[in-house]
Amino acid sequence: MHARRFAFTLVELLVVVAIIGILVGLLLPAVQAAREAARRMQCSNNLKQIALACHNYQSAFKCFPPSAVVDLSVSTTGNNGSWGVHGRILPFLEQGNVFEKVDLSIAWDGQDAIDGLKIPVYACPSDPGGGQVRTFDDDRPSLYPTCYGFNFGRWFVFDPASETGGDGMFFPNRFLSFRDCLDGTSHTLLTGEVKAWTAYQRNGGPPSTAMPETQLDAETIVASGVQFKDTGHTEWPDGRVHHTGFTVTMPPNSKVQFTNGGRMYEQTDFSSWQEGKDGSMGNPTYAIITSRSYHVGLVEAAKLDGSVSAINDSIDLEIWHAMGTRAGREVIQNE
Repeated sequence: MHARRFAFTLVELLVVVAIIGILVGLLLPAVQAAREAARRMQCSNNLKQIALACHNYQSAFKCFPPSAVVDLSVSTTGNNGSWGVHGRILPFLEQGNVFEKVDLSIAWDGQDAIDGLKIPVYACPSDPGGGQVRTFDDDRPSLYPTCYGFNFGRWFVFDPASETGGDGMFFPNRFLSFRDCLDGTSHTLLTGEVKAWTAYQRNGGPPSTAMPETQLDAETIVASGVQFKDTGHTEWPDGRVHHTGFTVTMPPNSKVQFTNGGRMYEQTDFSSWQEGKDGSMGNPTYAIITSRSYHVGLVEAAKLDGSVSAINDSIDLEIWHAMGTRAGREVIQNE
């Protein structure tokens, strides 16, 4: 007598496969959400470390570092290679060995110690461009981007003729401190997210120095720039706003469209003049350098008191502007 043999029928096999497919379809979004939550937590921790490094710098020197130190005694110069905030706080990010090998008194673009150097705390794990190294055709060192910029205020950044700066916490040749933040440290931005490899226009415009109020206004200003680049925030040691900072001109993650070479760029920035270029004869700098991230619907930002929070894309623009000023005397409620 033959023993009975048990096996799946074709219908049963198809049912099992369908059930497995449904379970995978249900679990995959949950796994992706869990991974993004972990990346956001790491991003928030990076901002916390950067904020604490700025605090420790302030404790050591009784001021915050300038965005750059530019030479206004000259009237003709190439691009400014001054070190920005990212380079000046290295000793307070456990990067003392790197700091000892560089010279902040001379331009960063001739110093081999930073060639190919990646500072992990400057890279958001959700930003795919954060690990893409930038190489140059000349002898400048290869650089990794930064995914975090410092607060340059609302719109105006720097005028070399009057040596005046904007209303944020950083601008060239000025060492601000807590006493300069009249709006309160818990209401003022210190640093926030930016996207590596952001496209931008520079060294031209704006058609008006009035701060733009709409996306159309911003796009008109972007179009007034005369030099297109797709390398924003790719030079972590550089002190110019399009690499080291952001402005609160537009809400977080705003679309500012611009077409170059037949390609439409959805998120574009603008800087009217590279700070330090042509020294005292340079033009004033106005900038739309928007805080952006790859987190859905928000950016992470650290305030001057060191606290880190998520800022929704839908934040009221007046509140966002107020968070970007250090002494605007605004009353901020329900951030």
